[in-house]
Amino acid sequence: MDRDIIRELTTDGRMSITQVAENVHISRAHAYSRIARLTGEGVLTKFTALVDPIKAGLRSSAYVTLKVQQHSWRELKEQLRAIPEIHHIALVGGDFDVILLVRATDNIHLRRVIFDQLQSMDGILDTQTFLVFEDVDTR
Repeated sequence: MDRDIIRELTTDGRMSITQVAENVHISRAHAYSRIARLTGEGVLTKFTALVDPIKAGLRSSAYVTLKVQQHSWRELKEQLRAIPEIHHIALVGGDFDVILLVRATDNIHLRRVIFDQLQSMDGILDTQTFLVFEDVDTR
């Protein structure tokens, strides 16, 4: 039941509790209590809008991988969170340590973020940039 509710809210975060209840075939009160519990337990962390980056003026995107000094991750994570052009941060295993989704208004703006901000940060040893030509949100 919880997965069904999560699926409904992932499809449309503005869906009313009444509509969620109808779609998953439970009472409105039951849907309300489950959503409240999922929110209280931190399963549902926030309700947000899904934005089309191109229509929002963010015409240039890239995945940027970072190799970092391992002891610098906690401090580095907070610095990365402060950069508004970074839309996603993931600590990963493999040939690099971190992958970022960076969105900018154009390639000049993207270049400034990567070269002037990211590459100048203490703790970042190396970066690699993969330009995004088209992206599809599957949610």
